[in-house]
Amino acid sequence: MKPVTEKFRDIALDTLNDSKIQANLNALYEGFHSRRIAAGSATHNWEDLREHGRSIREHTVENLDFYIEILEQAVVANGGNFYLASDADEAANYVVELAKSKNVKTVIKSKSMLSEEMSLNSKLEQNNVEPIETDLGEYIIQLADETPFHIIAPAMHKDRSDVADLFSEKLGAAKSSDVNELAGVARSQLREKFFQADMGVTGANFVVAETGTVALVSNEGNGRMCTSMPKIHVAVTGMEKIVPTMNELSTLLRLLIRSATGQWISSYVTTINGPRSSYDEDGPEEFHLVLVDNGRSKLLSDPELREALLCVRCGACMNACPVYRKVGGHSYGWVYPGPIGAIVSPVLTDLKQAKDLPFASSLCGACHEACPVKINIPRMLLHLRRKLSEGDNDLDTQSSSVFERGFMKGFSKIAGNPLLMGFSVKFLRVILLPFSKNGRLKKLPGYLSGWTEYRTFPIPAKVSFRRLWKLKNR
Repeated sequence: MKPVTEKFRDIALDTLNDSKIQANLNALYEGFHSRRIAAGSATHNWEDLREHGRSIREHTVENLDFYIEILEQAVVANGGNFYLASDADEAANYVVELAKSKNVKTVIKSKSMLSEEMSLNSKLEQNNVEPIETDLGEYIIQLADETPFHIIAPAMHKDRSDVADLFSEKLGAAKSSDVNELAGVARSQLREKFFQADMGVTGANFVVAETGTVALVSNEGNGRMCTSMPKIHVAVTGMEKIVPTMNELSTLLRLLIRSATGQWISSYVTTINGPRSSYDEDGPEEFHLVLVDNGRSKLLSDPELREALLCVRCGACMNACPVYRKVGGHSYGWVYPGPIGAIVSPVLTDLKQAKDLPFASSLCGACHEACPVKINIPRMLLHLRRKLSEGDNDLDTQSSSVFERGFMKGFSKIAGNPLLMGFSVKFLRVILLPFSKNGRLKKLPGYLSGWTEYRTFPIPAKVSFRRLWKLKNR
């Protein structure tokens, strides 16, 4: 997926003006977000579970090189193939070349954000291999030639009339407003593809280093079909998805599922240990695990941003975020939207190009509160803002103008001197008073105009707070 992170403001404005999408976004709070709160409240020692989950993720990330080595040994011992790709192109090329070498014509895919990073569908199509998304939301998005809108609900911006129109146009189906009928149309189309497919490609919610196990969570059963029916199964995932043992997997699955959808457990939790053995009834003849870096090493090497790798991709921060619930997923311009995307996307793509994303936050802390492993997203957003505003020695990221830097340096000196600050405030009140009405300005000039674009601006008070405090405490 080619990043268009520089278009955040334009796409966000379009989304704000789309009443249908706004109505769909409003449902997030009463849907996923409320169910997550209810599930957490009903879980015994939920806060202790979150702390334990965080400690598991921190330990794994701090020892990632060790666990990658253990994982490779386990996958190979199980009869599978292991490949560590340095970037998205290398990972996509591995899958494409494998498909070509096996004369694969059809690939069925289970939902995978990593495959979006790889632009895998378009690269398979370029090599005459048909990719078919089998998750219903992803299938809708594929037919619409769009990108996912949300990590958990990729087509949440579309309502049933949108889907009916799409199925009518692309599949020749009769238009219907009945959800079950629409699901039946997709099921009849996909069933044939399941039987035709030569290869299945999935992501991985987690990968267990000790046993080489890939764990998949779904509610539709398509993940299980993609891993058991085709002769070849390829799992592609980021290297941060590793967990040490099955014990840690059980903890993280509880946190992931309850934070993502508010369910106690999803309809399907599938674990795959490699290719089919002689006593298995089904399963692939070949198994390949493609572990992908694609900029994650950059996050890992930065002590201020490493915490972003703890993310379990539940989407809880998006559902809680007042900004995401207005601007939606497409505004962020790459695979990962919302608060965590505002950190990950700029680092994995181009910080300077994605300069608006770290500022797409009110810093209210709702994302931090909602995160099942307590990632301090606001802190990292502030770190990226500093990099962008003040510049970075390793990255040409300075976005503030000479005037802005000079203005802020001057203000810091004034604000740090009580006498100078007091005199400046009085002087400013005298200057602004003739242009104000009822103590407020409707429009500030020049560089300061942004402060009054959507609000009025109060002029300095006649009596300062310091003076009022002294009078009160006489």
